[in-house]
Amino acid sequence: MTRDLRTGWALAGRLLDGEPLNAVVDTADVSAWTALDVGIRDRAQFRPAVLPSRTRIEGRRIAWDQIEGLRLNLRGRAPLSESELALALCHVDGRIREAVIERVADFPGLLPLIVIRCTDWAAPVRERARPLLASALPEVGGPYLVALAALVLRVAGRGHGIFARDLLERTLREGPRENVEALLASGDRTTRRFAHRLAVQERLLSPASLARAAAGDGDVVIQDLCAEAAHAAVREGAYDEVLGPLLLSRQPRVRSAGVTALRRAGRPAQAEPFLVDRSGLVRACARWVLRQHGTDPLPLYRELCADPSDPKLPPAAPLGLAESGTRTDAALLIPLLSHPSGPVRAAAVAGLRLLDRADTELLLALLDDSSPSVARETAAALLPSAEHLPEAWLTQRIAADRPAHTRKAAFRLLRAQGGVAQLRAAVHLLTDENPRLRALAGQTIQLWTVPPTDVPLGDAEVDALLDRCTHLFSDYVLRRLRRQLGISR
Repeated sequence: MTRDLRTGWALAGRLLDGEPLNAVVDTADVSAWTALDVGIRDRAQFRPAVLPSRTRIEGRRIAWDQIEGLRLNLRGRAPLSESELALALCHVDGRIREAVIERVADFPGLLPLIVIRCTDWAAPVRERARPLLASALPEVGGPYLVALAALVLRVAGRGHGIFARDLLERTLREGPRENVEALLASGDRTTRRFAHRLAVQERLLSPASLARAAAGDGDVVIQDLCAEAAHAAVREGAYDEVLGPLLLSRQPRVRSAGVTALRRAGRPAQAEPFLVDRSGLVRACARWVLRQHGTDPLPLYRELCADPSDPKLPPAAPLGLAESGTRTDAALLIPLLSHPSGPVRAAAVAGLRLLDRADTELLLALLDDSSPSVARETAAALLPSAEHLPEAWLTQRIAADRPAHTRKAAFRLLRAQGGVAQLRAAVHLLTDENPRLRALAGQTIQLWTVPPTDVPLGDAEVDALLDRCTHLFSDYVLRRLRRQLGISR
């Protein structure tokens, strides 16, 4: 709110200096219009603690009585410029806002402020503004409509904002198709979602267009909406134009929709390459499609993982095997722990964890692996048995001469051990040169809780460790912590 007040006063100052409205306010910037409204009209800004009666903004001194002079102009029916009308539409006095609305018809650039006045708390202002917006909105098109729609949807959440939103939807449904298409490419996410929902409901897009929209948009809501609509709208013989964009999409949710559509298309063979997709969701859909056509994917996975030295082995193949196999398939995954590819080794570790075959002695050495992903997966697999791991061995791996990913993985396991081991490792890293490890160590110490059994009361080592991190606690917290540990000071 404070930022909007400052921005609004800055914009008001430029308008009072005589600058034209289109040079002061970016019509495509929704926040500029709402800031102008809040900055001028909000009563909070007139409190001395927030802004004095005369405020310096961008090197100017703006007197509120300049804006108050608009009241006299209105009474005298004197003509107002576009900039003055903008200020009057945001006036703190509702009677001024109401009176000036009838003069806005000749200034289409002020339509965004009419949108805001349609949500005004004062009923007379709303009743004046709404007919004006209803008559003007059908005539708007192009980029201006895109910007106006974004503002309508921004204020739709206000107490009286539903009118403008319903009016926009009705206008788009009854207007030319090009208006909806313009909104589909909006840079505002809310506007794109609104436009795509409308396009799907009105069947304005072909299945191929829906597939391209699902594959190309980065918003997951639009991906799901368009992918589902493309899947539902496809007709016999039109699969190629839909499946191509869906299956080639970089978005896992969209690819999964494309793979699922292969069942209806009767093309199970095209699902086989997606058994080793990097996304677990896509792999699951591929297995489902194959099973629906009578093909068991498990033998395919076993064949892929049969040669532990295969340089072309897809990294996701070990994960797929674990997802669809049994514990006996761990025999195929263990040799892959020495595969030349780091992603394959990491997938093998993750697969053993899924199969509940994460043997401590087998995996512990992989904390020293040169691949960060392998060390990360190894730490995740060893977490359930962290308290049984050798503390001294893990402490060696957080030394400064070790690779950063090894140190982070080892510290993760030391943290999971809890108690003095956790505190000892965190204090050791408190002055480390690595800023991430240093920050993580500080957070660990601040969240450290006194273990119920493994710390004897009055332990001298714990007392010395706390002395090295007093800057992380207030005096009260530190005294309480020492009291819980039986340490007297």
